[in-house]
Amino acid sequence: MPEPVLENFCSASDVPGWGLKMLFSASMTATDTKDPFAQLKEAQKKGWGLFAPLESITVPIAAILVEFAEVRPGQKLLDCACGTGVVAITAARLGAKVQALDLAPALVERAKQNAALAGVAVDFVEGDVEALPYPDAAFDVVLSQFGHMFAPRPDVAIRELLRVLKPGGRIAFTSWPPDHFVGRLFALTSQYAPPPPGAAPPPAWGDPNIVRDRLGTAVKDVVFDREVMRVPALSPAHVRELFEKTLAPIVKFLADQKDDAAKIARFRAELEGLITTYTRRNVLRQHFLLTRATKG
Repeated sequence: MPEPVLENFCSASDVPGWGLKMLFSASMTATDTKDPFAQLKEAQKKGWGLFAPLESITVPIAAILVEFAEVRPGQKLLDCACGTGVVAITAARLGAKVQALDLAPALVERAKQNAALAGVAVDFVEGDVEALPYPDAAFDVVLSQFGHMFAPRPDVAIRELLRVLKPGGRIAFTSWPPDHFVGRLFALTSQYAPPPPGAAPPPAWGDPNIVRDRLGTAVKDVVFDREVMRVPALSPAHVRELFEKTLAPIVKFLADQKDDAAKIARFRAELEGLITTYTRRNVLRQHFLLTRATKG
């Protein structure tokens, strides 16, 4: 497959802050030498459980990622930051032997329920992308759908993802470019609350130049592509309300600012304006980047 030209991606360094993860804003202490982001991750474990109702809009993307990764029956596959299991289950239905993990216990439980309903066997566990509980070179394929990008230390996350991948195995993932809807949502929310110090901005994973640099010489045959997630949007207010109920960072932001009606009104107006920019024919378009590479 020839590598598409990606002519309109701005650098993640152009984004003034990065938004979603900052709204977890658990205080992190310098005394936690084992994992300086431990408290942030504990907040994420609880917060991302609200995401489950959005799983239906991620289901088509799971099929796109599995196809892009060229998953085949019998392959040993890991779905990292698996959420409600849509990628893992899609791969398992094709005959892959799938293991999956997520930081949020509520999402792991939802994923198990989805697998049982689909009638497929997937080993779902609670776990951290920065400390994968699997041996070296255990998998033929490692995937992540908008998940690994929220690990606060990209160097640690990519080292772990490649560690558990066999030589000649394939890594593939989706991520949000900084210059489209979700990347701009990160920037918008960061204007209302500061990001946690030291955590890398997730939209950097949507910049092909940064992705190439992070993958480094450990891989070959890097391929990028672009697709669009389509979200039904009866009105900007409908989408905004959906986000306020299901995106934990926004939920927390509104709770923290409940006594500042003016600030909440400004945020909502800007959010609806951003939604309007990317909505056409009652569909919110969320552009994303696909990356695939082979471990050398």
